Amino acid sequence: MRSLIRPSGPPAVGGHSRVLFRLAQCVPFVIILLALGIELSPAHALITGPLLAAMPALAALTMGPKGPLSAAAGAFAVTVTTATLHHSWGGQVYSNLISLVVVSAASVTMSSAVRTRRQSELNQVRRVAEAAQRVLLRPVPPRLGPVQMASKYLAAETGAQIGGDLYEAVHTRYGVRMIVGDVRGKGLPAVRLAAAVLGAFREAAHYEEDLAEVVSHCAAALERERAALRAVDRAEEDNLTEDFVTALVAQVSNAFVVQVVNRGHPPPLVLREGKVEALHPASPMPPLGLEEFITLPPAEADSYPFAPGDRLLLHTDGVIEARSPGGEFFPLPQTTESVHPCQPAEFLEHLHQELIRHTHGYLADDAAMLLVERINEAGESTLHSPRTI
Repeated sequence: MRSLIRPSGPPAVGGHSRVLFRLAQCVPFVIILLALGIELSPAHALITGPLLAAMPALAALTMGPKGPLSAAAGAFAVTVTTATLHHSWGGQVYSNLISLVVVSAASVTMSSAVRTRRQSELNQVRRVAEAAQRVLLRPVPPRLGPVQMASKYLAAETGAQIGGDLYEAVHTRYGVRMIVGDVRGKGLPAVRLAAAVLGAFREAAHYEEDLAEVVSHCAAALERERAALRAVDRAEEDNLTEDFVTALVAQVSNAFVVQVVNRGHPPPLVLREGKVEALHPASPMPPLGLEEFITLPPAEADSYPFAPGDRLLLHTDGVIEARSPGGEFFPLPQTTESVHPCQPAEFLEHLHQELIRHTHGYLADDAAMLLVERINEAGESTLHSPRTI
């Protein structure tokens, strides 16, 4: 899901919208060149001065203060050049130049004021988003029981802080339990659904011995929240019926295994001795929220070997579905294998840099990663010294 919090100002969008926005920024300068062509053609009797005077104001609609100044400079140059070429200096030309100066000054002033106001609004939104993020997506501790770990959250939009991805890790009497999920939905309802799933996980993880039961509590909490949202706004009922959450819950205990319950989520990766293996579920299960459409078999956790030195990478589809400008998906398994031994936080930072390099800095969706390393009984990592990224 795309981020809820977006930056103020020009929309950070992709595809055709981004192209249209760039074209809109070029319009004033295209008109200036068109006016120059008219002035240099046999049709130079047409009066273009009033049209040129309006270009700084047009540039101010889609650009910052530099836009009106650039448009004003271009319009001024065209006016002076053509007036000199055609020997048409007179009251009309001086009137056009005065209008150009007045409109330019007003456009720059208004553009600066709007920019300042938008920056103030963006700063306020960021403060609210950061406070909400600390509640909804808390950073995981570097050490929990028999594991070391780190988390990384990448928002799709510049300035964004909260999206539809979720993660958490808690230390319980049954072991270290983790969840990674992705809400299919948008806006405040999607954030409420994510909060409901996380709240249920944080509670049930401590008193439910069966990992599958923890997931059942998350599904029940999701359905209760959807029912509450329908009661508040009937207009959202159809949208909420389609909303669901892909989720993966894992557990690492003192035994050298990792238990996983996967509800429609991308399989996690295990990195062992430099090789990556995807942990596909033995029996695929639907995402949370789609139980009414599919008859579910009894849920059971899958178990996989997880020895000291092994690393488990939980991630959302925003990572594996990230594309390069040429359309190639991000090669997460190969990239994971290429990272030299280093601490979990450095490991995720390396993956982050590779992801940004692959996409040329543009993420189409939010992305979350949680890296877990099994340490030995002495509480030490069996990997080599960390590498500086």
